Amino acid sequence: MKLLEGKKGIVFGVANERSIAWAVAKSAVEHGADVAIGVQNERMAASAQKLLEGTPMKQFMCDLNEEGDLERVTGELQAAYGKLDFVVHSVAFALREDLSEPFINTSREGFRIALETSAYSFVAAARALEPILADDASLITMTYLGSLRVLPNYNVMGVAKAALEACTRYLAYDLGGRGIRVNAISPGPINTVSARGVKGFTGILSVIGERAPLKRPAEQAEVASTSIYLLSDLSKGVTGQILYVDAGYSVMGM
Repeated sequence: MKLLEGKKGIVFGVANERSIAWAVAKSAVEHGADVAIGVQNERMAASAQKLLEGTPMKQFMCDLNEEGDLERVTGELQAAYGKLDFVVHSVAFALREDLSEPFINTSREGFRIALETSAYSFVAAARALEPILADDASLITMTYLGSLRVLPNYNVMGVAKAALEACTRYLAYDLGGRGIRVNAISPGPINTVSARGVKGFTGILSVIGERAPLKRPAEQAEVASTSIYLLSDLSKGVTGQILYVDAGYSVMGM
């Protein structure tokens, strides 16, 4: 059964074949969607282009921190697709030193960069694309348990994810009158390039394998499957929520 048959949307944040965004994009195509991917710059575009070979996906360049880029890509997407049925936001960034030094040492500029790129970019994308969203569109973003609990070395990114989750709820309220749903998925630690930027990441995976109810970390494909549910009509009554796809680790007290 193809749950996204006839739907059109864009996935922001495809970096390489191991990225969660790529897993979501591939799964959406398999479920019948017409999928565009959004990449930040020419370097990422060159890398992503290799992934797109042999697929029906189109590529659009857009830095979500640049209003001019958002305005341009909205026009390009409207010309290519008319209305969009879904938007996937899988974009986050913090300075390397802010993921290795104690949180109290976070610089003012590092704080701004992390919050703007990892949280505000979701708001900016929603605002820019809202005029071309279908009335029953679905928006999803990717968060992490570090928004609620202290995870050593996650630092300012945890603060950014907390802001992102609050943004999800407020966007759900603002857009709900049109039937547009806004939700977040909270995957457990997954072995991606960005995750490996967190000091001690290998140790985190080991802990998940020991303590999660399923005794293993979650996988990209499992996050993609939950994304398809949220992007499809099966979730029409779900908005403003954080769905955990973490092998159950988030329910554990110790």
